[in-house]
Amino acid sequence: MFGMSELAVALIVVAAVVAARKLPELTRSAGKSARILKAEARAMKEEEGTPPGEPAAPRIIQGETVDRGDGGTGGTPRG
Repeated sequence: MFGMSELAVALIVVAAVVAARKLPELTRSAGKSARILKAEARAMKEEEGTPPGEPAAPRIIQGETVDRGDGGTGGTPRG
């Protein structure tokens, strides 16, 4: 029979084989999350630097506009 150490090694090998296909996607996702977190932290620092009586400058967030048509039920953009 298998002992605990052999079972642990087998589970690690199986997890590595299964996760190998998803690893590039996971690292890309982690990189995007880190960039977003860094940008938000920088924005918070800049916001703290403004004087109390002066409103903070509005942030511009890049994105795209999707026209949903007349019913608004479609998931695909019209264009």
